[in-house]
Amino acid sequence: MELRHLRYFDALAETLNFTRAAERLHVTQSTLSHQIRQLEEELGHTLFERSTRHVRLTEAGELLRSYATPALQQIDHGLHALRQDGADPLQDSLRLGTTHSFATQLVPMCLSSFLAHAPATLVSVQELSAREIATRLAEGALDLGVSYRPADAPELWFEPLYHEELRLVVAPTHLLARRRRVRMVELHGLRMVLLPQAFSTRQLLDEAFEAAGAAPRVVVELNSIAPMIELIRRTDIAGIIAETAITPGSDLAVVPLEDPTPRRTPGLLWKKGAARSPTMRHMAAIIRRAARPAG
Repeated sequence: MELRHLRYFDALAETLNFTRAAERLHVTQSTLSHQIRQLEEELGHTLFERSTRHVRLTEAGELLRSYATPALQQIDHGLHALRQDGADPLQDSLRLGTTHSFATQLVPMCLSSFLAHAPATLVSVQELSAREIATRLAEGALDLGVSYRPADAPELWFEPLYHEELRLVVAPTHLLARRRRVRMVELHGLRMVLLPQAFSTRQLLDEAFEAAGAAPRVVVELNSIAPMIELIRRTDIAGIIAETAITPGSDLAVVPLEDPTPRRTPGLLWKKGAARSPTMRHMAAIIRRAARPAG
């Protein structure tokens, strides 16, 4: 076994995608597959379950990763320290940009896990629109983003995490609170709070309203999810929010929408060609694991 085998294993375990892992390692997919098979044969264990649609870690793969990934991070820290003439590699930082939906639950949960393993790392989190995240990543002002696929940003990599539906959110006393499903056309004339039109989510919703022939009465525009949720809780105003942004057990009614169902795909974003530090890779891996149950 050589160090490259573990680096190939780590890249594939992080992405669970042969194409992306091979691109990251700057090797062909056949080379990557061959190296992974060599490692499995030497260890006598299958590390990945492979199908035409999915790649998943086996129990043996999860066990190896729990030891290999921290070991590789320590090696990288050591190499970094040598290059920096002995500077402390733990005095690192990470600049993370996130849209409002993920700043409520997903990102705080991931930060908690991250800081438990990297307490000396300074993490700067900025809650921004999808457009601002793409711009700041391209400018080098952010290291990693949790957002949606930009419409036109060829300088960025986008890695889908899962698919989510936007839901109607109302107070429990609202007329639509007990409905099992609501058609978009039924929102015509309904008093609503939505994100401003500069947000990609609002543009998605406006397209859905137009397709349904509905024109809701937008009485409030807010550029943050938390005050939007609180306003919905206190009034008869309805909103459309990702279910992942709603705290479990809250006293709000969350109702599926149809005809059409507004959907979007969250993912990780980073700049092509930018150095991917062990800190950034570790945070990305935590976010992938946290998002996996929602997929």
